Amino acid sequence: MPPLLIDLSHTSHTRARTGVQRVARSLRTALGADAVAITHDPHRRAWRPLEGWEQANLTHPGGSPGRRARWPLARRWRGALRRLLGAEPAPLPANAGLIVPEIFSPGVAAALPGLFRETGGPRLAIFHDAIALRLPELTPFGTVARFPAYLQELLAFDGIAAVSADSRDALVDYWRWLGIKRTPPVRAIPLGTDLEAAPPPVGPLPKTPMVLCVGSIEGRKNHLALLDAAEQLWARGSRFELRLIGLVQPATGARALARLRALQAAGRPVRHEGAAEDAAVAAAYAACSFTVYPSIAEGFGLPVLESVARGKPCVCSSRGALGEAAAGGGCLTVKEVSPGGLAEAIGRLLAEPALLAELSAAARRRPIRNWRDHAADVTAWLDELRSARK
Repeated sequence: MPPLLIDLSHTSHTRARTGVQRVARSLRTALGADAVAITHDPHRRAWRPLEGWEQANLTHPGGSPGRRARWPLARRWRGALRRLLGAEPAPLPANAGLIVPEIFSPGVAAALPGLFRETGGPRLAIFHDAIALRLPELTPFGTVARFPAYLQELLAFDGIAAVSADSRDALVDYWRWLGIKRTPPVRAIPLGTDLEAAPPPVGPLPKTPMVLCVGSIEGRKNHLALLDAAEQLWARGSRFELRLIGLVQPATGARALARLRALQAAGRPVRHEGAAEDAAVAAAYAACSFTVYPSIAEGFGLPVLESVARGKPCVCSSRGALGEAAAGGGCLTVKEVSPGGLAEAIGRLLAEPALLAELSAAARRRPIRNWRDHAADVTAWLDELRSARK
């Protein structure tokens, strides 16, 4: 069978490691030779397979200070020149279908009809979440303004793979609310991780426990509540270090960053390392006692799964997609990710070694779904959609 096409128009032009980029890269790797990565070249105004420099971005270890797509000036000029000279781009390879794992931009959306005409099989989009609709006050304005059009554009696909049951329900409910009668089928296909089940820890952890939080600093990730919870515990005499890793989203993360700096100025043991390469993130997980993911809402919650896969318990919400991610074990969930609720859960793990050990053991026992599993489920559903079109 011919390979699939996978659209990495944004991911191939950034070295960021936030959720969508991690999903897109990991799915591409898991598909291997069964997929050809493509991009919409806005300077050439054409679809094409990735070039070497774009492939290199996919394998970069991360640590980018921003998420924006970046095109070197020489590549921009070259694409524009070829277009002006009338050079026809090479056609895309014969293919068995299309996967779009990104939240595509208006420019890519406008070019999708042309891509669909070159697609030799079903067209499948990955749907991550509807948080821009659910929590607009905690979402950048541009994302909120763009989102209704994006959800309408998804109607052109043959199928939608939602990353969780919660995300599936949100999309289906939105289309139902709009009164749309004919929609593509939406199936929940959970994500995976590239980590194997964690072995028992080797050697003692630091005497002062380190609590780790990995995730972008932005409004819905709820770092303000986490920092307030930590301050409550420090004020009561709890001894631990709080370590944050993740990009700061300027529009919605500024208040949390200001609070963090105020705590640092007061001498509290909290540090923020911004974006970090994969090796540094892995080292932080290895050094921590447990993690906390205070997010109010997620499409899936990869940091929860990645923490558990490393044998580290995670404190997180019991609601929505985060509750789905936590259900397999190794997590201490809270009904409300408020400062009080987070402080109580973190305080328990700091004060109860037996509970921490029990959750650590549960995390290590938990079966780990990997990206090959996710890719296999995605391709199996594409096969079903292909059969339905005949």
